[in-house]
Amino acid sequence: MPTGERLAGKLAVVTGAGSGIGQATALLFAAEGATVGVLDVSTDAASGTVTLIDKEGGAAQALVADVARAEEVEAALGDFVAAHGGLHVLYNNAGVGSRGSVAVADEDDWHRCFAVNVTGTFLCSRAALRHMSDGGTIVNQGSVAALVGIPSFAAYCAAKGAIVALTRSMAVDLAPRRIRVNVICPGTVYTPLMEPMLRARGEGDLELGLARTLVKYPLGRLGSPEDIANVALFLVSDEAAFMTGAVITPDGGMTAQ
Repeated sequence: MPTGERLAGKLAVVTGAGSGIGQATALLFAAEGATVGVLDVSTDAASGTVTLIDKEGGAAQALVADVARAEEVEAALGDFVAAHGGLHVLYNNAGVGSRGSVAVADEDDWHRCFAVNVTGTFLCSRAALRHMSDGGTIVNQGSVAALVGIPSFAAYCAAKGAIVALTRSMAVDLAPRRIRVNVICPGTVYTPLMEPMLRARGEGDLELGLARTLVKYPLGRLGSPEDIANVALFLVSDEAAFMTGAVITPDGGMTAQ
């Protein structure tokens, strides 16, 4: 793990940090000096990431919550602040996927997609702001699905689009408190969350779905969790001090076409 001081002394919470982008970001934030609240719906997943951070000499605390449940979010962030004395950074990374066009989408799936992706972002941000001193930073997780149409992913596209709009609203509202809010809209990143989409695109064949997806990416590869973690690190660091309300698209050129 690289080491640095870009987040020295910072207290950060990363949601959905038990795997994928969230785990990569928690590891990177810790390596750059932050004390990290590793929040996940799974106790084992959160503890696993904390163990990885501990092995590298970093500081972390496992937090367990379903981000769609206000009481669980409030309790988890309250525990972190009680243990460490404050909160400077929140990365709203937790999310779920969804399948189906509007014609065939399941209503329960639609509601769950919005509950975790959109309401979760709202609830975690609201809870964090109760503890965040002026000058904090929030990063929300969008997707290129917020910017272009993805076939048969109506709920996911709609939810991620809502997060982009929410980010801009938050940026304006929180600017007087010097709290910056930005959104990352990645292209396809190879994580467990993306495998159902790849299989669907390949009509059940994961490798075929991957091949069909790569055609859309001028750089010729999918993103990695580390690619997105590096963007998140920049956005929460002082290097991005004049950035708020920005929509950042680490997408291998996908939306440039």
